[in-house]
Amino acid sequence: MIRVAIFEDNKHLRETYEILLSISDQTQCVGSFPDGRNAVAKLKNTACDVILMDIEMPNVNGIEATTAIKKEFPQIHILIQTAFFDDEYIFHALCAGASGYLLKSTKPEGIIDAILEVVSGGSPMTPSIARKVIDLFKSNVQIRQTSEYNLTNQEKKVLQLLVDGKSYKMIATELFVSIDTIKSHMRNIYAKLHVHSGTEAVALALREKIV
Repeated sequence: MIRVAIFEDNKHLRETYEILLSISDQTQCVGSFPDGRNAVAKLKNTACDVILMDIEMPNVNGIEATTAIKKEFPQIHILIQTAFFDDEYIFHALCAGASGYLLKSTKPEGIIDAILEVVSGGSPMTPSIARKVIDLFKSNVQIRQTSEYNLTNQEKKVLQLLVDGKSYKMIATELFVSIDTIKSHMRNIYAKLHVHSGTEAVALALREKIV
């Protein structure tokens, strides 16, 4: 039996979900809450496998609640339920740790199927949302490929030589500049790549094929 908790501010919809979970022979409702306040405390004494989470709730919204719950209970699967197609909502929900994203127009059997899918290791999404996620992914990949982290040509040369195993002194000699200039370039590279050491910079450069 899959134990499911509900976070939904719409009373009618919340009660509908409760009934849906109770009539299925594969699920049971272990908690039903009108908002995300004290979400972690509410789940402390409630064994739960899956959460149906609304995004737009008063006081503490679904994304904030999801972040808090996943930090404390990483094993719980959270299915976001929303009426929003907005890219920002989708992005933040997935970053917060949501395992799936369903529109509230999803049919009852679709919700049960999504619960079964997520506990089996899947990431259920309404088809239109799945397309949005793919488009977001493609967009982000394209941005990364074209911007290359906004490194200048000289910074790319410095990073390439660093990847090649050159020391600051050797890089300075090869590029006919001072070591201080190389250090300045490295500070800029660290900031643009969001790293804190030459080792991290090299690892990221190789992983992302920046140079």
